[in-house]
Amino acid sequence: MSEDIQNYMNKYSDEIKQLFMKIREQIMESIPCEAEERLWATLPSYYVGDKFVRLIPFKDHINIEASALLSHKTELEQYKMTPKGMLKIYLDQEPVSLLQTIFEETFMGK
Repeated sequence: MSEDIQNYMNKYSDEIKQLFMKIREQIMESIPCEAEERLWATLPSYYVGDKFVRLIPFKDHINIEASALLSHKTELEQYKMTPKGMLKIYLDQEPVSLLQTIFEETFMGK
């Protein structure tokens, strides 16, 4: 993990950090190449070329911004979506394996 993102995550609870790491692992496993990991407007972001996934931590959940999310909306009914199409994963929810597919589709432009 980049030092900037590590420093950014230090202000969050251990529970949010653990959830963040689970989702981050799915991002990294979803692509055959190395994603560029950096802060964009103070938000943890993962890039492959001009495609990106953004993780936005809050006190009790993490929002995920990924272009392929909306095409899987019906499969993600157990989660809330923001009006802007971001997926909300709360501390009491486990990230589904479908996220890895969503990340792959986002990065590969499928």
